[in-house]
Amino acid sequence: MTDTDGTTGSKRGPENKVSRLIDQYDLTGIGAELERRWTAEDDARASLRELATEFNHRLVEAALAAENESLLDGEAANLYRLLTDEDTSTGARTKARHRLRRSGLDVEGLRADFVSHRAVHTYLTTCREVTPPSDRDDDADPTARRKRTLDRLTSRVERVTAGTLSDLSAAGELTVDDVDVYVDVQVHCPTCGAQYGLHDLLSRGGCDCQ
Repeated sequence: MTDTDGTTGSKRGPENKVSRLIDQYDLTGIGAELERRWTAEDDARASLRELATEFNHRLVEAALAAENESLLDGEAANLYRLLTDEDTSTGARTKARHRLRRSGLDVEGLRADFVSHRAVHTYLTTCREVTPPSDRDDDADPTARRKRTLDRLTSRVERVTAGTLSDLSAAGELTVDDVDVYVDVQVHCPTCGAQYGLHDLLSRGGCDCQ
């Protein structure tokens, strides 16, 4: 490992779960990647939850690669979702577990290695000594902060819906090819009857009739 991963050299701080797993799974370069994405500007910045999810995807990839298993694009992310998402059907979760066990993996051990957003935060601020991004811009513009929150909720609805459709298709309960899911939030004004897309309404600062 190099000091770009936060495990040796000047970037090494107190060990936490993330730094231990970087060594254990030989995740070269991921420490610098987490730091870069968390400290990026504006919309390019990834949340701690997003970083934790992507880190866990890499764990699944690395664990299977160690067993000489090749993965299709998106397969690691789908396996992680099937193992952890509360909305996953029992049948789909069982198939995912069998898939991993056939590859020689300890499923419960892998699940125990999955990290939380808090562990990522500790790794970035303690092990890599990264100063957390300033939230002053958001404090000055509460609309921007709430817009980001709504965007993340909308994205989650899209992911959960797509995952559910995929599970139903895999179980033979729904006939559908791979689909793209889009959530479009519309806001209706009862005073004048106008309808706006969510982002349009926020940009306008309210309904024209007001």
